[in-house]
Amino acid sequence: MLTSFPPTPCGLATYSAGLADGLSTKGADVGVVRIADGEDSSSTAVIGELVGGSSSSVADCTDLLNQREIAVIQHAYGVYGGAEGADVLDVVDGLRVPSIVVAHEILKNPTARQRSVMETIVAKADRVVVMSEAANGRLSLEYAVDRHKVVTIGRGATLPTVAPLKRAGRPTLLTWGLMGPGKGVERVIDAMGSLKDLRGQPRYLVSGATHPRVLAADGEAYREACIERARSTGVATAVSFDSIYRSTASLSALIQSSAAVVLPYDSTDQANSGVLVDALAAGRPVVATAFPHAVELLGSGAGVVVNHDDPEALAYALRRMLTDPRMTGDMAAEARRLAPSLGWPVAASAFMALAHRVLGDRAALV
Repeated sequence: MLTSFPPTPCGLATYSAGLADGLSTKGADVGVVRIADGEDSSSTAVIGELVGGSSSSVADCTDLLNQREIAVIQHAYGVYGGAEGADVLDVVDGLRVPSIVVAHEILKNPTARQRSVMETIVAKADRVVVMSEAANGRLSLEYAVDRHKVVTIGRGATLPTVAPLKRAGRPTLLTWGLMGPGKGVERVIDAMGSLKDLRGQPRYLVSGATHPRVLAADGEAYREACIERARSTGVATAVSFDSIYRSTASLSALIQSSAAVVLPYDSTDQANSGVLVDALAAGRPVVATAFPHAVELLGSGAGVVVNHDDPEALAYALRRMLTDPRMTGDMAAEARRLAPSLGWPVAASAFMALAHRVLGDRAALV
């Protein structure tokens, strides 16, 4: 597998670690070629590192991938070097073994270069995995690709292993993940003013470190602007931030302690959300803006979807989450019903089956 990998603090790395563990549990021998970021990994699964801008590193990593039966390439823009991550194509060009590309971002309005990179990598891969039907439809219909190569395998999640503790104290609305513009935290801060009259004094917790690329470009400007917004709108005592990049166990405990998870993202075309999947896997009800993955996963009743430009609808949804235990109980029950299908065992089994099909197809051509 070629990918970002812990301790790199990003969703792609966390996803890849979960998939690697899931595949190993199913009996696969997984070797990870990690995209170098200046930190060392302690994982025994890591067999090499890809150093950006190094042609010799590309050759070495391609050789490592070719020593395995099949190569899994995790793809997201901004992960690889070159214009729109085009350096990954050099690796794919050198593969002699079959390849499965996992496409984490299928952009609704890509630049010409982004479109070219995606269409080229699909053309070279044996199969391309996307994580939602929305992403499948977008890639198959809006890009010049062979749609028969595109396979949907839902994003995996770590399922809780212990029952949640009884929630006590102030009810918590939770948003987490790497911070930066587009997170939509401002929407919830603005809504908190309308919840001041509720008994129990609900609070809004925003958890997560600032995205490394955002931090390098703008520092903590977004977080600081959100803190100032809470102060200026009179809800500073009801809104709190932490900058922790949590372990899987710590994050699971935090999610389960929340009354509801809020995903107020600015994006209207996000077809893959790991935070959404993790929230449902933890059995929590969700309030989300109407991005495609939320519309798809919450349609059976595990949460509420509101329009991006409707602050009254968001405030009303949050109020109901905090005051209507029957509704939130029904939503949590639906999330718990969905959870087993979102776990890593299901995703890993689907990857194993796909890998066997790809290997069988290659063997038939020999």
